[in-house]
Amino acid sequence: MAAVMTALTLIYVVLLGQRGVLLLAQPQPIAKVMGAFILVLPLIAIWGIFAELRFGIRVEKLASQVEASGQWPNLELEYRPSGRPTKKSAQTAFAQVQDQTAAAPEYWLNWFALSLAYDACGDRRRARAAMRKALQLHAN
Repeated sequence: MAAVMTALTLIYVVLLGQRGVLLLAQPQPIAKVMGAFILVLPLIAIWGIFAELRFGIRVEKLASQVEASGQWPNLELEYRPSGRPTKKSAQTAFAQVQDQTAAAPEYWLNWFALSLAYDACGDRRRARAAMRKALQLHAN
């Protein structure tokens, strides 16, 4: 799925870039300004793709290291038939992991587990932030 989205975004970037170049070639000053702004959008898209791929690769590498070391956090979640954790078990696991992280905030594995707990609770934004913190601490 990520490859499809990346390909579609790249097609969008190329088409938008072509439109920007065409507008820059026009004699009217407003067209040139619009062309310049249109060329900035593909640069932002390319930066976004790069940042997301870099984050994903770093998370995958860290997760492989955690799994290989046998330190994978056991959140003791109960799952629904759909494969998602139940709300009650996710909240219980989150409370435990949050306490562990508060007790030792400089330990990267606690932040890794907190990211998993946030994800189990459905809070993707905070899960990503906690994973960024885990990556930062692990790098130091």
